Amino acid sequence: MIALSLAEIAAVVGGQTHDIPDPSVQVTGQVVRDSREVEPGSLFVAFAGERVDGHDFAAAVVEAGAVAVLASRPVGVPAIVVDDVQRALGALARHVVQKLGATLVALTGSAGKTSTKDLIAQVLQHKAPTVYTPGSLNNEIGLPLTALSATEETRFLVLEMGARGIGHIRYLTELTPPRIGLVINVGTAHIGEFGGREQIAQAKGELVEALPSEADGGTAILNADDPLVRAMAVRTKAKVIFFGESGEADVRAENVRLTDRGQPAFRLHTPSGASDVTMRLYGEHHVSNALAAAAVAHELGMSADEIATALSEAGSLSRWRMEVTERPDGVTIVNDAYNANPESMRAALRALAAMGTASRAKGGRTWAVLGKMAELGDEALAEHDAVGRLAVRLNVGKLVAVGGREASWLQLGAYNEGSWGEESVHVSDAQAAVDLLRSELRPGDVVLVKASRSVGLESVAQALLATGAEGEVSAR
Repeated sequence: MIALSLAEIAAVVGGQTHDIPDPSVQVTGQVVRDSREVEPGSLFVAFAGERVDGHDFAAAVVEAGAVAVLASRPVGVPAIVVDDVQRALGALARHVVQKLGATLVALTGSAGKTSTKDLIAQVLQHKAPTVYTPGSLNNEIGLPLTALSATEETRFLVLEMGARGIGHIRYLTELTPPRIGLVINVGTAHIGEFGGREQIAQAKGELVEALPSEADGGTAILNADDPLVRAMAVRTKAKVIFFGESGEADVRAENVRLTDRGQPAFRLHTPSGASDVTMRLYGEHHVSNALAAAAVAHELGMSADEIATALSEAGSLSRWRMEVTERPDGVTIVNDAYNANPESMRAALRALAAMGTASRAKGGRTWAVLGKMAELGDEALAEHDAVGRLAVRLNVGKLVAVGGREASWLQLGAYNEGSWGEESVHVSDAQAAVDLLRSELRPGDVVLVKASRSVGLESVAQALLATGAEGEVSAR
């Protein structure tokens, strides 16, 4: 964080200082909520959770070097006491962002937010120091903590914004007002909570409504290929830039294809020129993510060649998102188990099918180890059935559906689409999936592992990678 005195922080958040001998002492380190992340000069934010109360760690964090604690009650060590710690954290983030003067880029969408955010950050880092949301810390706590990690050298601040209801994104934009707002897509993620795609679009569009006018430098970047996103153009006074494969897009892709390893390649067109891109990421869905990143970079003054070079060099920054690892025995594990919704599940299956081209040449097969997609409400049965059917249509070698009722719907969809014999199977849990795969995998096979975060299927990928490291593999 930029250096601020405890007196200034107390004034910003409307707090009272307790046990602070010298209010002019500055916070020079990071603002953290995890006591393990405290370093000399830190400000520790004490949240009272259901299982752990951060106030209980107050003495320990000060001993570890924290300057003070942002708390809801006196804790016997230097503290700034407020009525609402979360709101105080947000107020501090807004103050720092305004004082910093960096260009703030915010993005939202139903699927691909984190991958797109990672691409934007890597592209902009070619131009100037950039701070971005780590992982998926995109809520009312993670977002201000990210903003507060910016320093005097930061020129670009890239913030992912999530929403589980109307008004959530509006609140986040009040904490960290963006100049550039990007909406990637409107899908079915969390549709059970929102009630429909139109409600999701209403919530996501709060981002472009919060942007400054075009005269004041505001820019909305919208997906021309998504009708619900394209329609958001009328909800903003900001300049509008469209991206996509549509011919009407300002930033678009032509000659899109996948390499034999499943990595996308295309000709990037921007208003400033065109250049070729071959990505290191896997799956055609990353083309849209790359175009979104390219539109942001173009708006911030980068040339088509600079953008293409940066996109071609970019990798995955966040774990368990299409992490591709080839074991010493020749089996490839694709760990995409961080989360899942119908759109991302279909994209991952298509990427697996593309990777299967190379695997079949080596005598390998494709495996889709899939679990529940959460928060789909009344759409759950139809969406799980559709994913199971798609696996068959894409000629995935074997579907392993893991878990309870939703997994049985996946397997049933595959069966009804024409998967007979042992082409699809339903197993009870992650360990059963691991046991099956350990007995069946052979060199050249490619295994996709994907489900909603609550299922915890990353344990399957981790177990299979550990198996490969031990040299255990079926010879059949």
